[in-house]
Amino acid sequence: MYQRTIKRFIDIVLSLVGLIVLAIPMLVFALIVKLDSPGPVLFWQKRVGLHKQTFMMPKFRTMYTDTPANMPTHLLSDPQRWITRSGAWFRKLSIDELPQILCIFTGKMSIIGPRPALWNQDDLIEERDKYGANDVRPGLTGWAQINGRDELEIPVKARLDGEYVQNISFLFDCRCFFGTIFKVLRHDGVVEGGTGTLHEEKEPALK
Repeated sequence: MYQRTIKRFIDIVLSLVGLIVLAIPMLVFALIVKLDSPGPVLFWQKRVGLHKQTFMMPKFRTMYTDTPANMPTHLLSDPQRWITRSGAWFRKLSIDELPQILCIFTGKMSIIGPRPALWNQDDLIEERDKYGANDVRPGLTGWAQINGRDELEIPVKARLDGEYVQNISFLFDCRCFFGTIFKVLRHDGVVEGGTGTLHEEKEPALK
């Protein structure tokens, strides 16, 4: 009941409110991107959604236009050289993710869920299949995001996404939502150019 009806209703209401409240700030962020470097304001990327259906996900552009496309940041050589001046703090504060509120409103994403994988991240997609994590709407943030984010190795990230799938509820979504705010304020888990730096012995556990 919650996942099929209530969760979607909450997504629609909160994303609509977000689009209204954040309209002016997002216009300001768009202007900053445009003034900082040549190129479009938004960066569109093919991502994996519900039941592995792909969709185009927008972000505020944080990299220069000649950055290699369809490649996770951690696979770039010297990723810092590709990130714009405004992009560095956009990424640190997760401002670049704000345009995805539109994807939440249209049903491509949810507020809480596994972060949508790139269409060519076969290792992550395959691992998520083991836990049924490809059969829920991807989220703006989620359980894995507040337990390591970029620091997590692929198997650990997929397992945490599986834990989310097994424990979806209103209270658990609230836990992920407020945990995200705390993490963003502390800038936790953002590792440009690296992934899997959180070792197995430091894996978080669902409590």
